[in-house]
Amino acid sequence: MTDTSGARTRTETDSLGSAQVPCSAYWGISTLRAVNNFPLSGRPIGSLRELVWALGAVKMAAARANESAGLLDPERSARIQEAALAVMNGELDDQFVVDRIQGGAGTSTNMNANEVIANRALELMGRERGDYAALDPIDHVNRSQSTNDTYPTAVKIALRRSLDVLIAEHSLLIDAFAAKGMEFSGILKVGRTQLQDAVPMTLGQEFGAFAETLREDSARLAEMRPHLGEVNLGATAIGTGITAPLHYRATVVDELADITGLDLKPAANMVEATSDTGVFLLLSGLLKRAAVKLSKICNDLRLLSSGPQSGFGEIVLPARQAGSSIMPGKVNPVIPEAVNQVAFRIIGADMTVTMAVEAGQLQLNAFEPVMVDALMESTEWLTRACKMLREHCVTGIEANEAFLQRTMSTSLSVVTGLTPLLGYASSAALAKEALLGSRSLTELVLERGLLSEEELSLALSPLQLTGTVPFGAGAATS
Repeated sequence: MTDTSGARTRTETDSLGSAQVPCSAYWGISTLRAVNNFPLSGRPIGSLRELVWALGAVKMAAARANESAGLLDPERSARIQEAALAVMNGELDDQFVVDRIQGGAGTSTNMNANEVIANRALELMGRERGDYAALDPIDHVNRSQSTNDTYPTAVKIALRRSLDVLIAEHSLLIDAFAAKGMEFSGILKVGRTQLQDAVPMTLGQEFGAFAETLREDSARLAEMRPHLGEVNLGATAIGTGITAPLHYRATVVDELADITGLDLKPAANMVEATSDTGVFLLLSGLLKRAAVKLSKICNDLRLLSSGPQSGFGEIVLPARQAGSSIMPGKVNPVIPEAVNQVAFRIIGADMTVTMAVEAGQLQLNAFEPVMVDALMESTEWLTRACKMLREHCVTGIEANEAFLQRTMSTSLSVVTGLTPLLGYASSAALAKEALLGSRSLTELVLERGLLSEEELSLALSPLQLTGTVPFGAGAATS
């Protein structure tokens, strides 16, 4: 047959009736219904490369385990595995056309995978697409499975692989900040609290702290790996394992671990693992934490580089593009600004995941698709943000040393170094007088004989003021 556009079609039938599916499509009637039912985000699951890869891996593992259990003949098993490999290799991404947001707890995604793999396997057998009497999407590709165990298992694998990429890119950003910390280690500046002058520090200490706060997030993200490795494959519909023989359940996770190269293990309680989505909430919270802290660092970079004449002006960010269509020569901190916006999106995604996890009912959470969409986007965007910030900003940051030297030469932030010797009240009075008058803090202390030149020099030593050596350790001036 042909459709209204003249394209050839094939007739496929399900429990709701029959429909015409394009002969060129590897997907079938279940996918067609989902495409028509869920015209929502406009983003197909084929755009989630890691999820499609994971779906292929799950179907390959199931075929192996079903063959081992005597539930699938070697010919069908081999062709299903070959088709699943094509899915993993990205050869059929354009056939995963179901919208990422969908009703049905992921059933449409699972059926999209079943149909694509079945029809590719039929081709490999020398048969026509849609010849399901020879190899069926449900009876063969989906044998011993349910959406409720294959879909969340694939999601965890996809998130684990994406998380590994994020951690690697996050670590490179940490290294970039740490390198700047070393580069700026000898540059004095005024530290600030509540946007007011506080005490001296080095620019290197500031950038070293950026690196350390990110390092803490990398450690927390890495702790998610074993949680994402606990899967419910073999649980089928609600965790009881109905339709999945014992031999299949005993081998399918091992097969999947072999295919993916990941450390996977069956959940301790399959009923709990099928209904509970707390692992996604935990990951979402950690992604939000990492994004919020990175956004705070970007706020600091924007403040420290503000100006160039009437702002903080302590660092210079790489100029990436003209900053205004009306103000000549203006350059904006566009890279940190973009990272801020990624963080805002991830914060919103965390609320989406939170509400979706809370909305689960009884033995299943029907809202995993929106969790997947939010988590995959957050992981991918944060990965790209780390890479962009490192390559287009951090590695090219320069210190405005001349400005910082002028600032430190007149700064009263050093007065805190005198409080152990003169007391708080006396030091505060000196600072106030120096701020309002024409004489410097050093001049006031020496004229009044409050300290000798040696004592004053030691108290105001950059090494002691910045905590490089403990106060009173007798550091030499520098």
